[in-house]
Amino acid sequence: MTTEKVLQEIEKKTSQYHKENELEFKRNKRNINVILRGYNKYYHAYQCSEFTKNILKYGYDNITNTEIKKHGVCFNEYSINNGYNQYCRDIKRFNNKQEMLGFVIGYNQAVINLK
Repeated sequence: MTTEKVLQEIEKKTSQYHKENELEFKRNKRNINVILRGYNKYYHAYQCSEFTKNILKYGYDNITNTEIKKHGVCFNEYSINNGYNQYCRDIKRFNNKQEMLGFVIGYNQAVINLK
């Protein structure tokens, strides 16, 4: 194979990989109502998706997994809510988006450590 063909193949695979990442990002971001940017946007969307799966399985504090399944979960600038907007029942409140994302990542790690 020539160098040109190798570069074309790499470019093709990179483009395909990027499209797959964007599709997964869109799936993971369905219930996130804050802007995710930069290199970490894929990671943060994935972590929010995992958090949703975890609380659907285990519930959170005084909110049962049945209530969470019924009303859903959404991530907002200052809160995670049991419902589909920021005016629904709070699961947890925060001072800013970074604090919320840090909590989500920590919660997911705690669940992993319990397994």
